[in-house]
Amino acid sequence: MKPLNILLIGKGGREHALAWKMRQSQRCGNLYVAPGNAGTASVAQNVSIAVDDFTSMGVFCRQNDIELVVVGPELPLVKGVRDFFQNDPQVMHIPIVGPGKTGAQLEGSKDFSKQFMLRHGIPTAKAKTFHAGETKEAAAYINQCQPPVVLKADGLAAGKGVIITNNKEEATREITAMLSGGKFGEAGRKVLIEEFLNGIELSVFVLTDGKSYVVLPEAKDYKRIGDGDTGPNTGGMGAVSPVVFADEAFMRKVEEQVVKPTINGLQQEGIDYRGFIFIGLMNVDGNPYVIEYNVRMGDPETQAVMPRIKNDLVELLLATATATLKNHSIEKDSRSAVSVVMASGGYPGDFEKGKVIYGLTEPTEAIIFHAGTTSNQGNVVTTGGRVLAVTGLGADVTTARQKAYAGVARLNWDGVYFRKDIGLDLLTLRKKLSDEYTG
Repeated sequence: MKPLNILLIGKGGREHALAWKMRQSQRCGNLYVAPGNAGTASVAQNVSIAVDDFTSMGVFCRQNDIELVVVGPELPLVKGVRDFFQNDPQVMHIPIVGPGKTGAQLEGSKDFSKQFMLRHGIPTAKAKTFHAGETKEAAAYINQCQPPVVLKADGLAAGKGVIITNNKEEATREITAMLSGGKFGEAGRKVLIEEFLNGIELSVFVLTDGKSYVVLPEAKDYKRIGDGDTGPNTGGMGAVSPVVFADEAFMRKVEEQVVKPTINGLQQEGIDYRGFIFIGLMNVDGNPYVIEYNVRMGDPETQAVMPRIKNDLVELLLATATATLKNHSIEKDSRSAVSVVMASGGYPGDFEKGKVIYGLTEPTEAIIFHAGTTSNQGNVVTTGGRVLAVTGLGADVTTARQKAYAGVARLNWDGVYFRKDIGLDLLTLRKKLSDEYTG
């Protein structure tokens, strides 16, 4: 089988991890990333095309004999990149990994995904949706709620559109700001007020061709900026895989109660879904509840998940795009992966760009995935809030943490910030579970 020419769309840490894994495949021919970053440039050829410039993508695919398109981020999926390709006679023959506009509503609209879960009996928190102009009704509803109150912007908000507060007055102020369009823009002009679920969060990743599916290694990410899960939400400050509490019994429940009903629901509604489904779950007393769907891999979870997949990723992605996934199963590396995000000082608020990153050529056992980086006059410099994700692999979480943080210690730039506690909670939980088992 000849190698394939592949276009990967995106520019973050997720895309560097995907490109890194694809490059290991014998089926990977010319690999292009649009627009990419300084890290993807080391394993692929970056192409200066924006993630939502579909016309330029189509032209590029024709000119470079692209045989597989893989969509990394949610924005082009929600905007309909798959629909564009399928409706253009010149590129409609190219297999594409990522759902169409209808399927992408699972992430693009929190209200759509909530109603989908309810229609198909998928366990989730109770919620009520309010629209712009319904501020008084929303405030009255909040007044009846038992804190904590969870507010979710309906649309895309770069992973930051969820607010959790113990204070009803604060919740009322926040939803007023959202429904007016002042907070999260159009994404917040429809808001879900959701029941708070008390449990431990994790992410489960499914690759499906619309009929068959494989469950990839699960992960736990760390959303808040500060150690001990303090401060505002971010796009994610680190990730760990596997997750100690996601044992065989729990994952069986996830598959039976969540994964299968989701795939069946898509089929029943006539949604031809070929791509990743990221299922954000809460483990509540050993039972899975869906917090959210995403229609792509997570970031930084991908940086912890990809090193644990033994399969040829290009083979899996091609099977997904061509509806032949039933012939595949997942092989997982038994080792643990811990990924630590290194961010610009000030993130998730205002931060400076253009800082030179030092230490990238230093020897390290860790894998360094780039996110917000670019090359400038021979230096690699910062361009984003989340700049790098440093992943350590080890026999257990302790060893993986040591390797990740040893890698972090070799890197530096002006204003660098990272959490120092990624994975520590799972070590405590592992000891607790072990004590309960032996006791």
